[in-house]
Amino acid sequence: MSPASDDMDFVGKSRGDDGSDLGGADGVTIEQLYSELQSVEDDGGVRLAPEQRSEVILDDVVETLFDGRGFRFDDYVVKENLDVVLLLLIAHRSSDTHGKGLMGDLANVFDARLSPGTVYPQLHELEEEGLLEVQELVRTKEYLVDDEEALAERVTAAMEQHLTLGLFLRAALSELD
Repeated sequence: MSPASDDMDFVGKSRGDDGSDLGGADGVTIEQLYSELQSVEDDGGVRLAPEQRSEVILDDVVETLFDGRGFRFDDYVVKENLDVVLLLLIAHRSSDTHGKGLMGDLANVFDARLSPGTVYPQLHELEEEGLLEVQELVRTKEYLVDDEEALAERVTAAMEQHLTLGLFLRAALSELD
C-alpha cells in the first residue's frame, strides 16, 4: 500500500472517481505530509539532539495540520498506539532510553500521563517480539531498537491504518453536508 494516493488530498479534499471534489478545505496532500514526516533534515542547519527530534516532529505535524489551533492527544490514543510510539521514541534517543525517561517523553511530547503498569509491560512485550534489545545497567535497563526493518514495517503499517481511517472519516463526514 502506498502512503500517497492520487485521489485523496490530506487536509482537505477527497476526489471521486470522476475527479470531482468530495468536499473539505484546501490542504497538503498525503504525499507531501508523508514526505515531510520522513525528512530527517533539520531546519536552519541547527543540529537537534535525538531527544528533541520527536517533539519537533510532532510540533511540525500539528502546525501543518491545525495551523496554530490547539491540538492535544487523548491519553487513550497514545495508549492504544503505545508500541509504535515507544519504538520511535527509543529510536530517536541516544541515551536515557529507560522506562522513566520514556515516560517523561510521553508526558513532554504527547502530554500523556501513563502509569508504569502500562509502559513497562509494553516495553517487555516489544523485547519478547525481538524489536528491542535490553542492556542491563546498575539500577535500570536501557532499551535499544534491535530490528530497524521490523520497526519500519510496524510503524508504516500503523501509519497507513491511521491515515486511511482518518481520510475515510473526513470524506464520510463531508458527504453528510
